[in-house]
Amino acid sequence: MPSSAGSDVRVSASLVIPAAELSWRFSRSSGPGGQGVNTADSRVELIWDAARSAVLSRVQRERVMDRLESRLVDGVLAIAASEHRNQLRNRDAARARLAALVAEAVRPPAPPRRATRPTRGSKERRLQAKQRRTDVKRLRQRPAD
Repeated sequence: MPSSAGSDVRVSASLVIPAAELSWRFSRSSGPGGQGVNTADSRVELIWDAARSAVLSRVQRERVMDRLESRLVDGVLAIAASEHRNQLRNRDAARARLAALVAEAVRPPAPPRRATRPTRGSKERRLQAKQRRTDVKRLRQRPAD
């Protein structure tokens, strides 16, 4: 299914970034393409202003700003794609990368691990393994007279 430049980015079932919030920049790519590389603007840069996005809830915005903080410049996320030879495939790649990044960023944190005590059996097995190791090392030593 080829997508057009003006299509929305579906992050999850409940979160869709509208095309109106996305802006594009195109430039010459350094990748494959032979002589066409010198003339075609196939490199794509997708720009999304996460800080001022209308589709994110307050909690989602906080998560995105916190988790993508190293990639954001003044709340703006830029994604470059130049791995394909034509612009349309690079646009699709940039859209897919944006969706994956945002989906990972808005995902709720995993529940904290509940600390548990080791069972009696596991303690005994650990001590028996230590004792076996001690015996093996003692057998390797020179006999004491």
